[in-house]
Amino acid sequence: MQETKPHRPQKRARVVVPSRSDSLLRNFTELIGGPLGRHSSPGEASSGAFTVERVLILLTVLAALLAVLAKDYCRVNGWETPGQFYSTCYSDFPELFKNRGLGDGVIPLFTQGSQFEYPVLMGIIAGITALLVPGQGVNNDRVLGYFDVNATLIVAMWIVTVLLTARINKRRPWDAAMVALAPGIILAGLINWDMWAVALLALGMYFFSRDKLIFAGVCIGLGTATKLYPVLFLGAVLLLALRTGKFRPFLVTAGAALVSWLVVNLPFAALNPTGWQYFFEFTQDRPAGYSSPWFSYNLVADRLHWMQMDAASINVIALALFALACILIAVVALCAPRRPRIAQLVFLIVGAFILTNKVYSPQFVLWLIPLLALARPRWRDFLLWQAAEGLHWAAIWMYLGQATSGGPVQHNIDMSYYVMAVVLHMAATAYLMARVVMDIWDPVQDPVRIHGDDDPHGGPFDGATDWLRIDLFHRAGSVLPGGHRVAEAQAARAVEGGSDG
Repeated sequence: MQETKPHRPQKRARVVVPSRSDSLLRNFTELIGGPLGRHSSPGEASSGAFTVERVLILLTVLAALLAVLAKDYCRVNGWETPGQFYSTCYSDFPELFKNRGLGDGVIPLFTQGSQFEYPVLMGIIAGITALLVPGQGVNNDRVLGYFDVNATLIVAMWIVTVLLTARINKRRPWDAAMVALAPGIILAGLINWDMWAVALLALGMYFFSRDKLIFAGVCIGLGTATKLYPVLFLGAVLLLALRTGKFRPFLVTAGAALVSWLVVNLPFAALNPTGWQYFFEFTQDRPAGYSSPWFSYNLVADRLHWMQMDAASINVIALALFALACILIAVVALCAPRRPRIAQLVFLIVGAFILTNKVYSPQFVLWLIPLLALARPRWRDFLLWQAAEGLHWAAIWMYLGQATSGGPVQHNIDMSYYVMAVVLHMAATAYLMARVVMDIWDPVQDPVRIHGDDDPHGGPFDGATDWLRIDLFHRAGSVLPGGHRVAEAQAARAVEGGSDG
């Protein structure tokens, strides 16, 4: 009887079409016949060989080829100062391979006496990839091989991040094209190992969106053992737990993250305490890093003969400003008329950390790109932000070329222009954060919620009701723990008072 039944193709979920939902992209569809028609049904019919994910992979591979081409001068001529700055092809891989003993067989944390200024997993990645390079010692061929091995693995992490971003929100998979084609990743993705942490955070957010809290926590813990910023995800989970009264997602995710982080870190803390502590000591003692607001201030202060800020002062002020920013984000999370989406909160917290931190390396832009694709997938704002980051990317290399060599005048920029590029990057990031806050306060502007979704990335918080909400303008509209409004509680007390009388 099964054989006699007519075949009925499985109906697929409808997806949001970029040419319909984004006015900027709609203008670029004229060359291919205009935007998709109103009465078509995307996602309900098979797309053949070119599925959304396969197209995203192809786009990522094309962008990766551009990223490698951007480093071509150094791949051919070597990574030497100041040429690597003037040719904008600098990468930490050759520098660390030559100067941290990686080329001589040193594996950070495993080798006693080794010092590596990155967390545990990043040190392990740096050491193991060095073992994959044929030959011995430090020479141009091995330096190039080390760069190529790490670049290949980073492209793999890039593809993983794109696919996870597409799958986190099933109805908006095309938003992952922002990650696939991001100029910031093309320009800065091959500077350091940050893409490993980006992929681990994306994997953690994917598991969280599917209510797999233990797996999510494990990924967050591993991401934190690679780069510290993934732990900020737990701040967003905590705020939503307070808003909804659902504390189990936070406790389970944070507990799993802590256990996985300890499993990775404790063995090295016991076997090589000096090497393990070096990252934390280096982070604490290092002065303001290039492109941070603190470094820019010191440059201006030096020229104007003002008092400069040392590392200890910057540590205190930066931490205080970040704490203040987190308090303001908490106010938004607990006072907004509608509960924020988790991606919006994560973007705000990571953005605040970037703007207040005493270090801003060019590759830090990678942290925000997937988060923006989930928090505010609007191409116009995305491209304006990426343009500002691109200008900063060029300015930092020209400034470093001048600072390290005093090279040809035509390739140098004055300090004031470099500081202006830093300010532009900060202003663009702050602008995006402001737009996200506006989306939270007025969900009609939210590109995700205008299609009827609540929080497709939120996992256990998707569709949850308020447990605690503070109405700043109308106290009676606040929601107390237990889901009761203040006005209802006041009315109940009035009734009780009348019956007692």
